[in-house]
Amino acid sequence: MHPELHICHRDENDWTVIEIHGEVDVYTVPRIREHLGKRIEAGRHRLIVDLTGTTFMDSTGLGLLVGIHKRIRTRAGTLRLVIVNQDIRQIFTMTSLDRVFPIYDSTQAAMG
Repeated sequence: MHPELHICHRDENDWTVIEIHGEVDVYTVPRIREHLGKRIEAGRHRLIVDLTGTTFMDSTGLGLLVGIHKRIRTRAGTLRLVIVNQDIRQIFTMTSLDRVFPIYDSTQAAMG
């Protein structure tokens, strides 16, 4: 059985906020990659990925975000993350990805 995943997005100010609810893992990453890719191809290059509703993330999820980060940078864009789950935030700290991604406590702070 595959974990349940909900992805939604909205354009706010000059940002596209993508909210991910559920688990980010080998089973859900393809759907997330497709959703983010559509936003990028639509010309949205200032992205905030809101992981507030994310309950789990594995290395596949980290790889996805690194790939999106590289893709956005080639278009002179920006990728920011919202992470409130301390377990998920710790993964970014342990892998030093907190030095790659700006991480915020809310979407409002990320837009600031």
